Amino acid sequence: MADSRRQDRVAALIQRELSEIIQRSVKDPRVAFCTVTQADVSPDLKYVDVKVSVIGDEAQKDKALAGLKSAAGFLRREIGNRLTLRYSPELRFAIDESADYLFKIDGLLKSVTSEDEKSEKHAADLS
Repeated sequence: MADSRRQDRVAALIQRELSEIIQRSVKDPRVAFCTVTQADVSPDLKYVDVKVSVIGDEAQKDKALAGLKSAAGFLRREIGNRLTLRYSPELRFAIDESADYLFKIDGLLKSVTSEDEKSEKHAADLS
């Protein structure tokens, strides 16, 4: 139980610090529109799976992921300098698709709502 809470605290700290480092210190233009959405720390605190949200199409997402992977050493060193951990964890990046999924669902809901409004208006016109 205590280990799980520690993992959660470390994950939250790493997420916050990574967000700040990416926004302020990484000069690579490929990562300009990245937002760290989640950080999951392994039980031994040696690995962090980082989910990032990227504004743009698939090509921009691929470029951002490549930029983050090329900056991983720098980011790992900065995390090690900012946090007092025994090991500086290895960062593994992945694209978070949940925002795209939410936009798709929102669009579907809006289209269903507009179709309902059209059918209601059509029914009212027939009356």
